[in-house]
Amino acid sequence: MSSLLSYETLVHAMAGATGSVVGMTAFYPLDTLRSRIQVEDSVKLHGSSLELLFKLANEEGIESLYRGLCPVLQSLSISNFVYFYTFHALRKAAKTKSSVLGDLTFGMLAGSVNVLLTSPLWVVNTRMKFDKYSYSNLFEGLYIIFKKEGLKGLWSGTIPSLLLVSNPAIQFMIYESLKRQLISRGHFSSYTAFLIGAIAKAIATTLTYPLQLIQSRLRAGTNIKPVFKDIRSKPSIMFRGLEAKLLQTVMTAALMFLVYEKVVGMVLTIMRVKLQKH
Repeated sequence: MSSLLSYETLVHAMAGATGSVVGMTAFYPLDTLRSRIQVEDSVKLHGSSLELLFKLANEEGIESLYRGLCPVLQSLSISNFVYFYTFHALRKAAKTKSSVLGDLTFGMLAGSVNVLLTSPLWVVNTRMKFDKYSYSNLFEGLYIIFKKEGLKGLWSGTIPSLLLVSNPAIQFMIYESLKRQLISRGHFSSYTAFLIGAIAKAIATTLTYPLQLIQSRLRAGTNIKPVFKDIRSKPSIMFRGLEAKLLQTVMTAALMFLVYEKVVGMVLTIMRVKLQKH
């Protein structure tokens, strides 16, 4: 019980939430682009990520690239707080030596808790990126979806989301493994955290991308039949939007881990100094 309520676990959770907000704010237009490529079957959404960003900004205005930013940051901060808190609480409660298998297991459990608690937030966020849904804020979106579609609508895409807990689990497993190796050699810093955070996220995203595409379409209330219909003739359709997804998630995760390590290091140092004085 003490591990669930410890200050150290709380620090990790707050630092994870802070890092995710900073990372997402910096690279949000790429997240908007990724969502639209995954969900829409529009002819205009073809080309490199940079070309498409300029095209959308020119045709729909720069503000279209930041549509839904506020609710995304609200949801992301809650989601990452839950994930980091659960992951580090489980790790602390286990009282075992850190290992690759342990990190993967804790990551899967933390991801499952996170999905079950925060899925409705991401359903609203996905839909707010498209003109056909006119929610003025996160809470209005939750209310309207519940009123029209019930609990099923709020938790749409939960099954692929539960399968996708493998994404952050793989990410944390690789990140923590590389971090331990760097620490043992005396080479770990918040800047190497940026690099290994990027590597971990790139591997996790590529391995789980087809599930992410299906998840996005389900959350947006879009028909997934065209995807399965075309997959035999064109298997690459399951990786549609991967370039934009990699650019956004890799850079966001890298910046998140950099900020996370900085905040954790700073806060824990302050706490230790205060304890020594007392």
